[in-house]
Amino acid sequence: MQLKDMTLLKRQGFIDGQWADADSGAVFAVTDPATGAKIVEVADMGAAETRRAIDAAARALPAWRARTAKDRGAVLRRWFDLMIAHADDLALLMTTEQGKPLGEARGEVVYGASFLEWFAEEGKRAYGDVIPTVAPDRRLMVIKQPIGVCAAITPWNFPIAMITRKVGPALAAGCTVVAKPAEATPLSALALAELAHRAGVPPGVFSVVTADAPHAPEIGLELCTNPIVRKVSFTGSTEVGRILLRQSADTVKKLSLELGGNAPFIVFDDADIDAAVEGALASKYRNAGQTCVCANRFYVQAGVYDAFAAKLAAKVAQFKVGAGTEPGVSIGPLIEPAAIAKVEEHVADATAKGAKVVLGGRRHALGGLFFEPTVLTGVTADMKVAREETFGPVAPLFRFETEAEAIAMANDTEFGLAAYFYSRDIGRVFRVAEALESGMVCANSGLLSNEVAPFGGVKQSGLGREGSKYGIDEYLEIKYLCLAGL
Repeated sequence: MQLKDMTLLKRQGFIDGQWADADSGAVFAVTDPATGAKIVEVADMGAAETRRAIDAAARALPAWRARTAKDRGAVLRRWFDLMIAHADDLALLMTTEQGKPLGEARGEVVYGASFLEWFAEEGKRAYGDVIPTVAPDRRLMVIKQPIGVCAAITPWNFPIAMITRKVGPALAAGCTVVAKPAEATPLSALALAELAHRAGVPPGVFSVVTADAPHAPEIGLELCTNPIVRKVSFTGSTEVGRILLRQSADTVKKLSLELGGNAPFIVFDDADIDAAVEGALASKYRNAGQTCVCANRFYVQAGVYDAFAAKLAAKVAQFKVGAGTEPGVSIGPLIEPAAIAKVEEHVADATAKGAKVVLGGRRHALGGLFFEPTVLTGVTADMKVAREETFGPVAPLFRFETEAEAIAMANDTEFGLAAYFYSRDIGRVFRVAEALESGMVCANSGLLSNEVAPFGGVKQSGLGREGSKYGIDEYLEIKYLCLAGL
């Protein structure tokens, strides 16, 4: 891997404005999922280093929150400009450690940078209120203040955007942050730390602690139990989210949890089928199906089921599978052996229970972590793909008859992150959008994420919202002021 600016490739953690090795000197290998080759070795830190990062964040907090929102926004804007200027290097770093095609990685860099740009401005709009008084001698006001030291624990599937979507609003609000990136993708986070440093983010305001899987739980425990930390934001599985929620209970932290999804994608018989196919391709197969909002269950009305299945399979058959750095690749590798094993398990379970493999259904001839983009028909509710998040390039097609049936099937899950549907009936669009039990519903498109709209789920898909004008509220406390004796 040859970057234009090789100083963006970091091997140490970033604590209190300094690059640091693990106290033990331990390192862990970061590998390219497309080849299995080692990229570099990175500091394998633990609880002690995390405590130092938290202490540094506490020391930096008073000065950072005392700066004006405009001043903090100017720093974030410089960070945004540096991300855009180094977009090619950031994209190559991400593709090399994560596997997604280079074009998708570039798109994520721009998307990730957009949160810095957005919250650089949104910090200026953390308005309070003046409340009509209840007595002549007093005035009632509400102000918003930064919550304090925050922790951000981020996943491997969007290693840049999930950092900026958390750190951007936190810094804009006047908070300081300790981030722990996923062990599979620390290089993107460390490159962001370098650019933040260049942008003028002061020491201690943003630190990054890195660790391999065995040490990750002790870092999470420190972030959740340390009383200095007042807010934890996590994106990852519902299983881990439950653990963090329990660990944070004793110190009653504020939490934002963006957890698992099992997104339905409904195609009604009045839909534009070609448009629905294009939306399905974007929603299902982006990042090889490894996104929390990707369509996991396709519900297709009986009248258009066969046509949709045929058109979808024809389009998916055109995908090129390979390393994300190769020209024309649409589907890169899965992230790790456990991921490809889960996809295999889901396909095997479905076919054993009567589903038909229309396309794909097995490991790709390239070997390694590559899996063929897959379309399954004849899928039923008793199969694992109906209940579990596959997190791979598999589209299972369920058949339904009525609108009420589709809504009931879509809502029959513990998750409620995203939902998609296609219809040209305006009445149905409103009915279905309101009936689906999801934090985000997208009609007639397969892509819904952007910096201006609130991202988050209901039920066991999480707590809180990220992005939009609502995202900064997650890092602010509301304070009521009663001024009497006037």
